[in-house]
Amino acid sequence: MIGAVHGMPARAHSSTRPTSQIAGSATFGEAASDVLAGRILVVEDATELAELIAEHLTQIASDVQISSDGHSALETIRSDPPDLVILDIGLPAMSGLEVCRAVRARGDATPILMLSGRSSELDRIVGLEFGADDYLVKPFSMLELLARVRAILRRAGSQHFTADSAPPPATTTGRLHAAPLAIDASARTVLCRNLPVSLTEKEFDLLHLLAANPGRVYSRAQLLDLVWGTDCEVYEDSVTSHISRLRAKLELDPAQPRIIQTVWGIGYRFGPDAA
Repeated sequence: MIGAVHGMPARAHSSTRPTSQIAGSATFGEAASDVLAGRILVVEDATELAELIAEHLTQIASDVQISSDGHSALETIRSDPPDLVILDIGLPAMSGLEVCRAVRARGDATPILMLSGRSSELDRIVGLEFGADDYLVKPFSMLELLARVRAILRRAGSQHFTADSAPPPATTTGRLHAAPLAIDASARTVLCRNLPVSLTEKEFDLLHLLAANPGRVYSRAQLLDLVWGTDCEVYEDSVTSHISRLRAKLELDPAQPRIIQTVWGIGYRFGPDAA
C-alpha cells in the first residue's frame, strides 16, 4: 500500500509517466514474486515521479510512504523509522544531502539510496561521503532501482531475511583440496593444477568461500556480505569483476568456466565438475 506521511495523503497514481526521469519503467512482477514486509520512504518533490516509484515499490514492499520535502522526511524517519529511505538530492528548502547528514549525525543507520540528476563522479562521492548507502543517477531503469533496493536491504541485514536463508561461512584456517585447487587458508596460498596462483586479498577470500562450499549457489549480495562485509561501500558489480579475474587466473577456458560457474538469474557456485 502507499501510505500517508504526516497528513499528506498519497495521491492516486497518474497515468502520465515522467519518462524523462525513468528509463525503461517496466514492471518487475515477473522477477520479484515475493513481497517483503518492510517499509520504504520515498522522499521526492516531483509528485508524478514519487508516485511512479512508489507504485513499482509496492511489488516488493508491503508499505511504501511518500514525503515531498526534507523536513517532513526527517520527522518521519525519527518518529517511525522505515527500513529504507529513497532520497532525492534536489529537494526544496532542505536538500537530500542535508537530510542524509542529519540522519547520520543522530547515529541512525537506516539505509539510504540517493537519487540525483547529477552524474559526475564527484557528486556521487559526495553523496556517499554524506552517508548514503547507494547512489542512482536520473534517468534510471526501474528494474535497476528495485534490484538496488533489494541489495541494500540484504546488505543491511534486514529483519525480512531470515537466518535460515544465510549461507554458512567458510572455514578460515587449514588446507582445502578442491580439484584442481589446493588452498592453504593459513598461508593464504593457492595452487591450481600444481602451479602457484597470485591472488589479491579479496580474490582469495572469494575463492576460498566458494571452494569450501562446493555446489552451493551464492547470490552477489550474499558474496558481498560474506567477503566484503555489510559496512563496506562496495557494489555488486565488484563481485562480477572479481569473478572475471579469478576465472582468467584459474580456468583453462574462461569463456567456458568449470571451476567458478554462473547460475543464471541467481549467482555463482564452485562447480561440482571443476576437476
